Amino acid sequence: MTRTPLRPLARILSARAAGENPDAIERENLRLRHEQMRDKSRSRAEVRLLILGIAFFVAFSTIGARMGLLAATEPVEPRAQAPGAEIIAQRADITDRNGRVLATNMLTHALYAHPKDMVDPARVAKELAAIFPELKADELQRRFTDGRSFMWLRKVLSPEQMQAVHDIGDPGLLFGPREMRLYPNGNLAAHILGGTSFGAEGVHSAEVIGTAGVEKFMDARLRDPAQAGTPLALSIDLTVQATVEEILGAGMTMMNAKGAAAIIMDVNTGEIIAMASLPDFDPNDRPNPVLAKDAEPGDNPLFNRAVQGVYELGSTFKIFAAAQAMELGLLNAESMVDANAPMQWGKHKIKEFQNKNYGPLLSLTEVIAKSSNVGTAHVALLIGGLRQQAFLKSLGMFDPTPVELIEAPGAKPLLPAKWPEIVTITTSYGHGMSASPLHLATAYASIANGGIKIKPTLIKQDSVQPGIRILREDVAKASVAMLRQVVVKGTASLAEVPGYEVAGKTGTADKPKRTGGYYKDKVINTFASVFPASDPRYVVLITLDEPVETSGTEPRRTAGWTAVPVAAEVIRRIAPLLGIRPLVEAPPLDGLTAVNN
Repeated sequence: MTRTPLRPLARILSARAAGENPDAIERENLRLRHEQMRDKSRSRAEVRLLILGIAFFVAFSTIGARMGLLAATEPVEPRAQAPGAEIIAQRADITDRNGRVLATNMLTHALYAHPKDMVDPARVAKELAAIFPELKADELQRRFTDGRSFMWLRKVLSPEQMQAVHDIGDPGLLFGPREMRLYPNGNLAAHILGGTSFGAEGVHSAEVIGTAGVEKFMDARLRDPAQAGTPLALSIDLTVQATVEEILGAGMTMMNAKGAAAIIMDVNTGEIIAMASLPDFDPNDRPNPVLAKDAEPGDNPLFNRAVQGVYELGSTFKIFAAAQAMELGLLNAESMVDANAPMQWGKHKIKEFQNKNYGPLLSLTEVIAKSSNVGTAHVALLIGGLRQQAFLKSLGMFDPTPVELIEAPGAKPLLPAKWPEIVTITTSYGHGMSASPLHLATAYASIANGGIKIKPTLIKQDSVQPGIRILREDVAKASVAMLRQVVVKGTASLAEVPGYEVAGKTGTADKPKRTGGYYKDKVINTFASVFPASDPRYVVLITLDEPVETSGTEPRRTAGWTAVPVAAEVIRRIAPLLGIRPLVEAPPLDGLTAVNN
């Protein structure tokens, strides 16, 4: 920078010549220099203030935009400490068809430890063992002092336990927030819901994953963050479910059975309104499986008899033979059938219950009402093995049920390796092949609704789903009429519930041994029913494992004495809950004349 001299010689000489004071020139030049310096400093300050203002504006604009973006987007799922591992903590609720909560989430805490931060590991171990009896003080102390820096102590704490641990006051004990699954109704609908457990875990969150039932089958839907606020609505009615479980438990006790199952199904939509299996469990504290070598599957409370129980279902199959014979035009409801017992077929002898003989001839309706094995066998031979298999397959009796339970695909019906005529005979009255109670309920619903195949479901349906026709409507109605005669004058007379026109079929099947053959005094009894018979709305199916009714002089093990009374009580109790009004016949006038006043 060129600096101007304060006392330029030319100006001094000129000033002296003119008689002026040379010092004034220096003062003027100094003033001008200071003014220039002030102007430059002011300019630099203004530029700096402008830059600082722009910086503050950009910073606050960025922060404001980010806050607006966070407020307008979905919450970000908590992440584990391991990079890249997401832990989805929120899980959608499960409700019944009316919106009542079956499964929800509850905030709780986990307990973990940093042993290197502990002040007195021995005291901490002793006090923790006093709070949690399953923890051993010696083992805890050993683990606290073996050099590790982190360890889990408890995955879930109650508020009381958390306070007790907090009172220990050691800095090495820490709490991590997390959600757990809560089933507010306890054992109710346990086999439907299944249960959950913890998956990926971090100290600040844990992943809740399904382990059985609907919770596992619908796990992806329930864990989807986009649907976390939308409950999964099941088809079951909580009130009906509670009523069915109460009656089934009482019936199981009265009939001295070791297990029981019940299914209530809408015949038009396939919706399962209630489904129970006993013994059951509390999904809040899901037990471990029974691993004893000699234990039967049904001994495990986790075993869902309604879906996983694959049994010979006895005479409940007889209506399939009758319906198919009418569908093929081979017989009608009044056609006479050979029922002369016993029936000899090769080396096999087909007999009736207690060696009765209902023959020589019965109408097809009477074959079903009296539950004639011989009459049904002759009907099956008219149909033939190939057509019989095709019809049973169309009813869904050859494949696992497509219901929304993770256990369902493993419950495939047990079919004979070959299908000779003797298998055609025995299958017609429910022996020789095995299926689950849910298979049977679905097949009965497909007949009761007018002959349209339905798909069983545990998800609430907003409309009737289209299905293929497997029976003509007139044949389906005739089949239901036959089932009604079973109750009116046949083996299920105890199922008569005034006002509700119950129709159904009993089935008493000898229980197979694990080593082969059958028990002589152990049976599996089933009563499959529909009501009202004049306009079927619901299927009610009851199965009892090893029942025996002992109120008489001799023990009675048939379905008519065991499963039927239980089903009748279920229908009597749930019909009003389902909004079905009883049909009340007008009393006779008894000679009185009505007059107008």
